[in-house]
Amino acid sequence: MSKKLSVSCRDGVLRLTFDRPEKKNALDRETYRALIQALDAARGDETIRAVLFAGAGGDFTAGNDLADFCDFMERPEEFPALAFVRALASFEKPMVAAVTGDAIGVGATMLFHCDLVYASAGARLRMPFIDLGLVPEAGASLLVTRRFGMARASQYLLAGEGFSGEDAFRLGLVNELAEPEAVLEMAIEAARRLAQKPAAALLAARRLMRGDPAEILARIDQEAALFAQALATPATRERISAFFARRG
Repeated sequence: MSKKLSVSCRDGVLRLTFDRPEKKNALDRETYRALIQALDAARGDETIRAVLFAGAGGDFTAGNDLADFCDFMERPEEFPALAFVRALASFEKPMVAAVTGDAIGVGATMLFHCDLVYASAGARLRMPFIDLGLVPEAGASLLVTRRFGMARASQYLLAGEGFSGEDAFRLGLVNELAEPEAVLEMAIEAARRLAQKPAAALLAARRLMRGDPAEILARIDQEAALFAQALATPATRERISAFFARRG
């Protein structure tokens, strides 16, 4: 495992905490690989009944790490972000998220794969792919439209507008709001309740509710191909470098 991902398990809940608070919990290849490893292990572990994602230090995650993402532009086939979002889409056990502070890029799109999301009203979500000359990822072009409707999906994906935890609650992405210091405990308790349910019935119901994951996986792969094409253009690279320079 990675020092950038804190992993613990209690009461049937695997807690995965992004742990780079000095970088707003930005995800690099080391963190992605640790996440993939943890989810792969959880699949076959009958003692793990639910997974909880959280961030250390006040932010969920600000998305991709600058240095790794710039390196990704040179060797996209070596970057494990795609494998991570595919792991999310195909994971069969319930997933819960505790969101405060920034949830940017994949930090926002991964929430659409979670079953329960708890957030602070002031959490800051944004999916700025178009502004960078990219397309959405993690199946967001399908899942955001399905969850929010075309008008709001266009607002947040095409126009790239940010939205708050309160907005996400109103739109049906977030289940409940709490003060920032109470969000994690609320999410932990929800994950514990899921872990106590009859496992076979819970997983069967989840499969029925979500349908065949092949549709989402196919969309993720379609997005990834267009994402890689966009990364190959000089204009997109300039936009990404400028974005990270401002963010840094």
